[in-house]
Amino acid sequence: MSTQFRTEKSQGRAALHGVHSLDRFVFTVPDLDEAKRFYDAFGLDARSEGRQLDLYTFEHAHRWGSLFQAPGPKKLQYLRFACFADDLQPIRDRIKSLGIAERAPHPLGNDEGFWITHPDGYAIQVVVNYKSSPDTESVPLPKRQVEKGAGKAWNRKIAPKVRPRRLSHALMFSPDVIAATKFYEDTLGLRLSDRSEDVVAFMHGVHGSDHHLIALAKSNAGGMHHASWDVGSIDEVGLGMEQMLSAGYTRGWGVGRHVLGSNYFYYARDPWGSYFEYSYDIDFVPGDFDWKSSNSPPEDSFYVWGPAVPADFVTNFEVQPAAELPPDEAKKVSQAVASA
Repeated sequence: MSTQFRTEKSQGRAALHGVHSLDRFVFTVPDLDEAKRFYDAFGLDARSEGRQLDLYTFEHAHRWGSLFQAPGPKKLQYLRFACFADDLQPIRDRIKSLGIAERAPHPLGNDEGFWITHPDGYAIQVVVNYKSSPDTESVPLPKRQVEKGAGKAWNRKIAPKVRPRRLSHALMFSPDVIAATKFYEDTLGLRLSDRSEDVVAFMHGVHGSDHHLIALAKSNAGGMHHASWDVGSIDEVGLGMEQMLSAGYTRGWGVGRHVLGSNYFYYARDPWGSYFEYSYDIDFVPGDFDWKSSNSPPEDSFYVWGPAVPADFVTNFEVQPAAELPPDEAKKVSQAVASA
């Protein structure tokens, strides 16, 4: 399916200078062959080229993510954000006015646009590109039509493979969620959708996006917790769970429904301790609407219903296990993932 991407911003947001899309995430893993097996099972179009693995979906020509092989734990290398052409220089000037220095391109990146370093240590690239984030709420798949007297559920043998439609968001770890949120607001023009104290925050783009392009969760260091992918029904969330279990990836969390963002979910755990999420029916923030953010208590912010959260769900495996949160902070995080 071909998709027409938007290249110009609406007149109603002409005075607002902010990125419109999370254009790409880039991280390293110790084994690209195992990575390809995982992402193929997940339903992505994973394309190998030498020591690089690029992630596409079958409905888009856009490259959503890239992985490179390197020894050691999985490691977030950089995030690439896209903006409209009219916004690049104003964003760059604003960052300069904040006293934030630009940096050289990441060794795995290129010299498009400009680069800065997030306070949590990873690189950020800002480029001019089309808007890959959605302009409207995702359209559900039509219900399966069957003849009278036939069941609507798929036979397990003929159930179709779930293939996510696009990237929805990514969640990053941060030792200081409030400061990381302010950084994205001040530099890239993202806006806070909702948060839960200093434990988790969700941010959207001013030109229209899902409830969050990025999210930030409390940890002992920076890193990437998960990437979330849009699917067309709650049935596809469940079918996605089943195809990952059948492929041998038995660790995960779901099916359930979130509070902040409202999406139905299943998280499949990858071989390195992070997750890829099937997401359906996430809240949408239109480009001409100013979303009023909320601050929810940790015990009523994570999910409405679902199975018990795995004990290590919020563990940051990109850092050494010995570097743990202080006990009081660990308690707050555990409350955030407690049953509502």
